[in-house]
Amino acid sequence: MPSDSAQDQSLPAAPAAPPLAPRKPVRITLHGVTREDPYAWLRADNWREVMRDPAVLDPAIRAYLEAENAYTAAAMAPTEALQRRLFDEMKARIKEDDSSVPSPDGPFAYYQRYETGGQHPVFCRHPVARPEGAEEVLLDGNREAEGASFFRVAACEHSPDHRLLAYAVDRNGSERYRISVKDLASGALLPDTLEEAKGSLAWANDARTLFYVTLDAEHRPSKVYRHRLGDDPAADVLVYEEPDPGFFVDLGKTESDRFIVISAHDHTTSEVRVIDADAPDSAPRLIAPRERDIEYEVSDHGGRFLILTNADGAIDFKIVEAPLEAPGRANWRDLVAHRPGRLLLGLQVFKDYLVRLEREDGLPRLVVTAWPAGGEHAIAFNEAAYSLGLVPGYLYDTTCLRFAYSSLTTPQRVYDYDMASRERVLRKEQEVPSGHDPDDYESRRILARGHDGEEVPVSLVYRRSTPLDGSAPLLLYGYGSYGMSIPAAFSTNRFSLIDRGFIYAIAHIRGGTDKGYGWYLHGKREKKVNTFKDFIAAAEGLIEAGFTRAGQIVGHGGSAGGMLMGAVANLRPDLFRGIIAEVPFVDVLNTMCDKDLPLTPPEWPEWGNPLESVEAYRTIAAYSPYDNVAAKDYPAILATAGLTDPRVTYWEPAKWVAKLRASKTDDNLLLLKTVMTAGHGGASGRFDKLHEVALAYAFALLVCGKAGS
Repeated sequence: MPSDSAQDQSLPAAPAAPPLAPRKPVRITLHGVTREDPYAWLRADNWREVMRDPAVLDPAIRAYLEAENAYTAAAMAPTEALQRRLFDEMKARIKEDDSSVPSPDGPFAYYQRYETGGQHPVFCRHPVARPEGAEEVLLDGNREAEGASFFRVAACEHSPDHRLLAYAVDRNGSERYRISVKDLASGALLPDTLEEAKGSLAWANDARTLFYVTLDAEHRPSKVYRHRLGDDPAADVLVYEEPDPGFFVDLGKTESDRFIVISAHDHTTSEVRVIDADAPDSAPRLIAPRERDIEYEVSDHGGRFLILTNADGAIDFKIVEAPLEAPGRANWRDLVAHRPGRLLLGLQVFKDYLVRLEREDGLPRLVVTAWPAGGEHAIAFNEAAYSLGLVPGYLYDTTCLRFAYSSLTTPQRVYDYDMASRERVLRKEQEVPSGHDPDDYESRRILARGHDGEEVPVSLVYRRSTPLDGSAPLLLYGYGSYGMSIPAAFSTNRFSLIDRGFIYAIAHIRGGTDKGYGWYLHGKREKKVNTFKDFIAAAEGLIEAGFTRAGQIVGHGGSAGGMLMGAVANLRPDLFRGIIAEVPFVDVLNTMCDKDLPLTPPEWPEWGNPLESVEAYRTIAAYSPYDNVAAKDYPAILATAGLTDPRVTYWEPAKWVAKLRASKTDDNLLLLKTVMTAGHGGASGRFDKLHEVALAYAFALLVCGKAGS
């Protein structure tokens, strides 16, 4: 256990001469309101080209970003040794030669593994009959990534006849993928290279036809093509084109392998088409026309479709069935009825079983239904708070269900569960090579009273030796958007803070679905402020419960959670000693008014459309972090960005930091780190990513006076 140092109550001052971005005010008038954007120039006019080739970035913008990077490096220089220790600790907790549990499919079992020192996964298989000593490497991520500053595989799918491998690779972080096809017998690449693609694909059952999605000029996945191996990709057949820029397109396949699934969706509405996987030249069939705020997902079983949906007022979702020949809404019949407060998160269909993942009272569970009798049972767990997830496989006619389980103190465990005998077998437990004893740690869950009386769940984990007298620093993590919940799952990285005396807490705030779908609906659009107030309530609840004190909490969030960080820094800076905002969505008003950006039209259902609605404009303008920066004291802040990020463009954190630097009245650290060779997810290698975590954790330790730990 690393030693603790006495906590210094004074915040570290920034080094001299921070970068000062020039003010070049642009006046914008909308709905009769004129506002001034002094740093609009940081948005490159050629941002589309920059996504493809960062070298074409305007030299003035590049100079500013690099000056901020240099300033951050200088400010964090005293923590370089600490960052190395943090990196070494986190790396030591990773089993370097790790592998997933093989998943059988016909004559082979498929899996991923990592090599000692390797940054990227190696995709492999072995014969089911000879699991030992007969490994075949299908795709070596480490070899493929040689010489690349960024490398990520999004999809890696073998053909139904096991002869070919199709995989999608991003080489600069912009999420523009190239799909390649490999002959597994010879190891040779086929000439079938598909460019400007999304990272999803699906094989037809003939093992010669490949479906894929392409991106338009605004980086939106909008078209589905059918490619016949050996044909010129220029002659590929357009199968579906999405006309609405607010809807993105994705691909999948049902568990039975009977249908290719084409889904078009925004954040609250979906529409699905299917293609017979045995007849890939057939036209897509529409399941049900899109209706605003109606979501549905499609599987099949026998002569029916199984549909997970929130239609007919099923706010927490239900499962319906419909005949294959007539799947429209008029023929939907309840199979698993809606029950308020029980949120259905997903389902997995087998030949003789239906498995649903659901959450009730804030905790997930798995429920197995046997067909045709219809009897059901839940799989039980003992801990008070935990994370649970399905691990889909390739087999449809099987009694084996695979799932993953962990908690804040328990490493992940992968089980195979026999749905007939109800016996479970532990197939893999996450190893922590440097050692981990769950008994050294305590996990708790408290309920904080929200501003309107709602109870906000907060999960905590800390060393049992940590004093709970309010003296401990605390990192409070939050997200609160798009209905995403933050599970009480195991993470080895956190223990580098926890073992240095930090309490680690997760605020399960509105905007997520931690307490059902209504929890999400009450944290979006005109009710978005509930997300920020819930996070503040979580901080106040932790203070009231004696876990920490005002002014020694470090807030942490990324992307939409980074927007949360910007909002709470404006609303209650006194609560926080530091703020870590990773790729923060902080220029909300300008972005939601820029219909050409990749994600703006699909985001309007989440935030509102300020171009068309004066109410949405006023709501967003009232909380948008960039627009509400004021002349006052702020906590120490670390913001990060990715130059080729298509989700939260680099100029959002850059503009926010520039405005903060010109406006704030304190001398606390204000740092911006832009990764010039990566996108939204930061570095792609599993170890390279740890350097980014080490920087964030060193910042938290520095501002809390524990950088000597």
